[in-house]
Amino acid sequence: MLIIHSPFSIIHSSLLLFLPRGSEWVIIALVILLLFGGKKIPELMRGLGRGVRSFKDGMNEARHAMDDDEEKQKKAED
Repeated sequence: MLIIHSPFSIIHSSLLLFLPRGSEWVIIALVILLLFGGKKIPELMRGLGRGVRSFKDGMNEARHAMDDDEEKQKKAED
């Protein structure tokens, strides 16, 4: 039987090999705790949250700007 794999499935399979699993996450968390200390981690997470929120706000602004442009084009065509 001949099995044909798409390039996406091959890439997806190879990426799964490099993702951390179970106990590896615990080791990663311990290393981060040792590097930054217990007091610094909440500050880092707050900063990460602000960055994600800023990114989402930017995406929403871009989406609204595109919607406004489409509305202006529709009004100009009428």
